[in-house]
Amino acid sequence: MRRIGVIGAGTMGSGIAYLAALQGFEVVQYDAMPQAVEKAHQAAASRLQKSVAGGKMSADQADAALKRLIEAHDWQQFSDVEAVIEAVVEVIDVKEQVFRQLDEVLPESALLATNTSSLSITEIAKATRRPQQVLGMHFFNPAPVMKLVEIVRGEETSDAAVGQAQELAKELGKETIVVQKDTPGFVVNRVLMPLFIEAMRMLEEGVASAEDIDKGVRLGLNHPMGPLTLADFTGLDIDLNVMDYMFDEFHDDRFAAPLVLRRLVRAGHLGKKTGRGFYRY
Repeated sequence: MRRIGVIGAGTMGSGIAYLAALQGFEVVQYDAMPQAVEKAHQAAASRLQKSVAGGKMSADQADAALKRLIEAHDWQQFSDVEAVIEAVVEVIDVKEQVFRQLDEVLPESALLATNTSSLSITEIAKATRRPQQVLGMHFFNPAPVMKLVEIVRGEETSDAAVGQAQELAKELGKETIVVQKDTPGFVVNRVLMPLFIEAMRMLEEGVASAEDIDKGVRLGLNHPMGPLTLADFTGLDIDLNVMDYMFDEFHDDRFAAPLVLRRLVRAGHLGKKTGRGFYRY
């Protein structure tokens, strides 16, 4: 694969597109808001210039990477890509609509991947006529830095598609794990969300301060970042959506979102996005 598509120009879509361009891929990027793609490409240009200034690459290498980022204005521009990675909002109806549109224009052999962190691959795949070529490729934030990609099978995902996704991730400089069962939260979020929830509940109960809860996890469990800091970084609105989805699917109190999280989200305190999260609680 040398030409791929990315749908979405938010934090994850922009990070995946930038990473792919650095690794030599032509990247066709689309967002429902064209100005979002333009802004993402401007940010990529600035980041590349800093890399040149820091001696990490030559000016020619930076120019070549930037030229590989292609702004798409309509779906037909995806008619010759070999794979697409979707990274839009975590709302299944929106993702299904994207996959319907892609199914109309992509080559028959193209791989369709979603960057969802928890939603059902099988449900998303039903929006296409080729569910065997649909799977999850869950990158982590920031995509250019974090080493893991979760490859997630839907009920009808073929072995060939899994192999293609693993090879693509390898070419992007990533390591992979294969999630064999399409289960909410996959591997990482199924472990992470209960950790977030318990840390939030302890804060809510006054067991310890946010600083000390995070310090305890960092120094006692050797995590590089405390759970409340990480929750702020990922975005509290996203955390809440994931917890609610997992609770609805599992009907298990392990995944029930704490009231403190709901209050912060309702007040617009969304963590890193606003600078107001658990450390302002």
